Amino acid sequence: MQKVKFIFLFLSIISASFAQRQVIDKVIGIVGKYPILLSDLQNSMLEREKQEEGFNKCKAFETLVFQKLLVAQADRDSVTVSDAEVDHELNQRMTYYIQQFGSEQKLEEFYGKRTNVIKDELRGDIQEQLIAQKMQGKITGDVKLTPAEVRLFYSSIPQDSLPLINSEVELQQIVKRPTFSAEAKQIAKDQLESYRQDVLGKPKEQQEMEMKKKAVLYSEDPGSANKGGFYGNVGRGVMDPAFESAAFRLKQGEVSNVFETAYGYHFIQLIQRKGELLDLRHILIVPKMSNGDFYLSKQQLDSIYADIKEGKITFEEAAKKYSDDNDTKQNGGLMINRGTASTKFDNDDLSQIDQNLVATLNSMQIGDISKPMQFMSPTDGKPAFRLLKLKNRIDPHRTNLKDDYQKLALMAGSDYNKKLVKEWIQKRSKITYIKLDPEYACPFENKWTISN
Repeated sequence: MQKVKFIFLFLSIISASFAQRQVIDKVIGIVGKYPILLSDLQNSMLEREKQEEGFNKCKAFETLVFQKLLVAQADRDSVTVSDAEVDHELNQRMTYYIQQFGSEQKLEEFYGKRTNVIKDELRGDIQEQLIAQKMQGKITGDVKLTPAEVRLFYSSIPQDSLPLINSEVELQQIVKRPTFSAEAKQIAKDQLESYRQDVLGKPKEQQEMEMKKKAVLYSEDPGSANKGGFYGNVGRGVMDPAFESAAFRLKQGEVSNVFETAYGYHFIQLIQRKGELLDLRHILIVPKMSNGDFYLSKQQLDSIYADIKEGKITFEEAAKKYSDDNDTKQNGGLMINRGTASTKFDNDDLSQIDQNLVATLNSMQIGDISKPMQFMSPTDGKPAFRLLKLKNRIDPHRTNLKDDYQKLALMAGSDYNKKLVKEWIQKRSKITYIKLDPEYACPFENKWTISN
């Protein structure tokens, strides 16, 4: 739920940091010791208006004031975030931005800056927003309402005010992910080992420079290749587990053996260790998949599909036995909607997963099974194949406890969190210096105590 509340941090930061300022910037508010700039308000409006219906200047300004109040309180409560947390978020966002632009080069060309400069400019904003997120987590906690509380919330909503639920479906899946052939894996390992031997063949003082050159020339990691394979301030819980395991075993200057992760094959050189943070360089080589390797998974699903249709195995048994999706295979392939934590998907949900799903399911009856379909796996962004079974279809209706308990639980939790936040704002704003420029101040949704 915390990720949902702070999704705007992910969406607005790029605009807030890079948008061109049309006027001379000025301070339009102060919360504690933290200023709010006019450019902050302008850029928040620029991005949030596109993402949130009904978002306006007042909402934008109140959001900024609330964020600064959270950070001011975090000072008092000694709430901090580590460099590793900031670096992890920076890397995630930079990966997202690069994907949106199509390549790192296009991102740099658009803003006229190198990615390391962009990251430096983002760091302060991200650190502040992560602190605000952690502080809000302390206010709301991990809300788990009882069924009785959810029913009470439901009964408090007038029947004619209950949200209308569009048609929804419940789906099961059997997933097969293409795998690399043993030959392709061996070629990648041998290629990488030759680069590793070139590095080890240099004198100790020249090995890092050789590693840097090799990474620029040959590494297939888009996030680090042009930086000579460098990642700085790497903490635990940030990288692939196998990558971290290899990295944290190294001594300064040491070069690892070749090892495998979900992304391919690597070797690492540890540049320096700063407590639980590492600076390192690495080279990644991804095995090359042939068309035969790719379509082998589809052929496997064709065979499974035939066995199900002939009654040799049920869909649920096949999911448990053959599916490569660990999140669904143990419950008969039943898919979970990550946005609502329920098993139900409406057309908007389906379109976000796969644009072709809506059309495919419209022609299916309850109990029907699709033939193998190609899709992009949400776990690694790579193509895979799956069979889909239409388990159930729910007609449009008003929200009710029987069909929509998970949605109501989320709504009740959100409503409870809003009450906690309102109470906290009312209390903390009384003891925190808050000064707002009258030209930009406007009626807020919460009860604030503003200094004259």
